[in-house]
Amino acid sequence: MSPTPPARRLRLGLPRRVFSQVLLMQVAIAAGVAVLATGLFLAPLSDQLDDQAMRRALAIAQTTAQQPGLAREVRDTPPSPNGPVQKEAERIRKATKAEYIVVMDWRGVRWSHTDPKQIGGIVSTDPGQALAGKEVMEIDSGTLGRSARGKVPLRDSDGTVVGAVSVGIAYDSVRARLIHAIPGLLAYAGGALAVGSLAAWLISRRVHRQTRDLAFSDIASLLSEREAMLHGIREGVVALDRTGRIRLVNDEAQRLLGIGDAVVGRSPDEALGAGRTADVLAGRVTGTDLLTVRGQRVLVANRMPTDDGGAVATLRDRTELEQLGRELDSTRGLIDALRAQDHEHANRMHTLLGLLELDMYDEAVEFVGEVVGDHRATAEQVTERIEDPLLAALLVGKATVAAERGVALWVSDRTRLPDRLVDPQGLVTVVGNLVDNALDAVAGKPHARVEVELRAEGRTAILRVRDTGPGIPPEQRELIFTEGWSTKKPPAHRERGIGLSLVRRLAERQGGSAAVGEAHGGGAEFTVVLPEALAEPGPEPALTVPSAPQTAKEESR
Repeated sequence: MSPTPPARRLRLGLPRRVFSQVLLMQVAIAAGVAVLATGLFLAPLSDQLDDQAMRRALAIAQTTAQQPGLAREVRDTPPSPNGPVQKEAERIRKATKAEYIVVMDWRGVRWSHTDPKQIGGIVSTDPGQALAGKEVMEIDSGTLGRSARGKVPLRDSDGTVVGAVSVGIAYDSVRARLIHAIPGLLAYAGGALAVGSLAAWLISRRVHRQTRDLAFSDIASLLSEREAMLHGIREGVVALDRTGRIRLVNDEAQRLLGIGDAVVGRSPDEALGAGRTADVLAGRVTGTDLLTVRGQRVLVANRMPTDDGGAVATLRDRTELEQLGRELDSTRGLIDALRAQDHEHANRMHTLLGLLELDMYDEAVEFVGEVVGDHRATAEQVTERIEDPLLAALLVGKATVAAERGVALWVSDRTRLPDRLVDPQGLVTVVGNLVDNALDAVAGKPHARVEVELRAEGRTAILRVRDTGPGIPPEQRELIFTEGWSTKKPPAHRERGIGLSLVRRLAERQGGSAAVGEAHGGGAEFTVVLPEALAEPGPEPALTVPSAPQTAKEESR
């Protein structure tokens, strides 16, 4: 035989589910309110019934005292069970259903009573106040038990107090009225409790659906896990409510967007300012993997609506990936330039070998001189006008790439830039993006030409890049600076539509500007103004060791 299973222990306490706990608490609250309301109603009801009984007794006593001839009969006739005073008092008592009506003289001797044997005796309670001319209401005990009483003075035609009238209402009838009222009160209380319980059940059912039948401990665990996950992941999360205001922003989103907890409760426009990032978070720009630039960071944003009418936006940092992409483009450009030089060098070597084999030594010497002179002239032209080594190296390399692509890259005669740049890396990024865009625009066209002009006006650096391409239509001249906008197919390793946006951001960060217009003779002319891009001239400028140039090739047209 199998062993007897252990008996289950009875567990006492609150149920674990939210639905059950909410229902139990709401029913308890409804029952408590019903009991409290009933008690608050019953508490003054007894006093109200006592007061009503005393006032009724007083009214009967006043009516009895006003009967014509009653005062004269008390004064002129002796007390008698069959006397006129007893008869009149009994008639009024039966008509009003009072417990008793006692008429007494000024000495407190009874002239009427429910028990005729008590006539002629002294009353059991003190009639002093009534005989003194005052009206009295009270709950007191006498020969007939406890009663609600009313006492009034009995006056003759001259207004002299000759006695008093005391009327009693049986206290048992007052208590009976109170007890009779209790079932009705309990019925009303029960009805209110039933309605409250039904409402509690309906509310609990709604809570049950919204909490998906979870226990409070489960909800607390989920909240703890949510906080740990949101603030621990390396991806920015911004939650918005149904009105479009920020209700949550995790640590990574604060770092990527450069904001703090104070933005909670604000709209994206108020928290971030007008721009593409705010448009993406607010849902005015739709799509997946939307590119946006915030400061110096390139972000990829996705926005997902929620069931309550709000939305959750996720942000990923692609800055390092974009930098790697630009470095890859630079490396590819360098490889292309080296391949072109290798191809050109091979051709020249073959030409030189042929001249030597034909014993044309003078022509060989002249050919070598022309080749070396052309390359040296190009490098000297750049370094004479641009003293910063990073920019000079960049343009010399770009000239080689341009020659391979059949494009003439010229440095304008107006170019003059001293070696006093505050942020040479930033200017290298600007020049590299604009030159690459210009080369792409004119590649494959006859008489293709790109001209670069860099000059200094005080501490301001002015850059102009002109090309002989198709130009930019007027309606698109602002749109091309928008993150993610491009007319070209993106490469496999990264997105397009970032370069010109970064150019404008770098310029605006230094208080400058970036714009595009039409070049003289056709094509596009990009102009970038960078105030305070150069340091103040000094007698002995500080020497810096240039790092490897970082170019950025971002096609945004």
